[in-house]
Amino acid sequence: MEQKSMTALVSAFSRAYHSVQNTEHVFDDYLAKDILTKHEYEQIASNMSKGISFFNPSFEGTQEEALKWIVDNQLSPSPLGRAAFAEKALENAVRIGAKQYMIFAAGYDTFAYRQPDWASKIQIFELDHPATGFDKQKRIQSVVAEKPANLHYVSVDFTKNNWESNLLACSEFDQSKISFCSLLGISYYLSKQTFAETINTISSIVPKGSGIVFDYPDENNYTPKAGERAKKQAAMAEGANEKMLASYSYLELEKLLADSNFLIYEHLTPNEITEQYFKTYNQLNSEHPITAFDNINYCLAVKK
Repeated sequence: MEQKSMTALVSAFSRAYHSVQNTEHVFDDYLAKDILTKHEYEQIASNMSKGISFFNPSFEGTQEEALKWIVDNQLSPSPLGRAAFAEKALENAVRIGAKQYMIFAAGYDTFAYRQPDWASKIQIFELDHPATGFDKQKRIQSVVAEKPANLHYVSVDFTKNNWESNLLACSEFDQSKISFCSLLGISYYLSKQTFAETINTISSIVPKGSGIVFDYPDENNYTPKAGERAKKQAAMAEGANEKMLASYSYLELEKLLADSNFLIYEHLTPNEITEQYFKTYNQLNSEHPITAFDNINYCLAVKK
């Protein structure tokens, strides 16, 4: 049995649903639906809508309305917002000289297959667990005629910390080139020590001016102060055997990054994320607004 990450599949589903169901997009991942089989898409949709009483006990409406409520409120805010944030930051980084893009725990990320013109000059590295990577490559073959020439797969196991040697073994990777690293959806599942070690290792193999982008839960995320959605998210992850482990205060994060020579360049809180990335969508969908998760922040840091 190949190992598939359930959270990665649900994340792909939420991006697919948003892309298919709306004309105004927070983030348009138009390839996400093609990566899922019709059966998987329908099965996730059905399982989610049947779980409406878990997400919203007082909800009244059809199954389709229940699904839309769950996607807009629970499933899609994080995958959509952080992808929009990361790809905008990447575009800026490429404009000022980044030549390599490393996607950590790439999951079913489709950037390499829908790359805009500005990305053709960079080398893209997808780092992931061999089982997830293999599953994704198998799926993408039916969607894209051929693998983009600037895309490289790197099999890694983050828990065994072998990603550095595997990346360095990739002949296309060049330690002297300014790089941009996306670590979306990762900080939750790593211990603080492992996350700090990962940032430190990145710092040791990329030159100054390189950037990292990630989302992270703040110090209230797993406490009674956390919002309802955060509690549901943690319960879902635990149900999929992907338990969330860590959270950070801003000062703690700032120190963790500084210890690896990274300075925070941009930092967004939930209200700022909603204002920057969901505003236009919400103006057109006032009955179904999307708001960023409480207690989840986005960070872009640059190596000094």
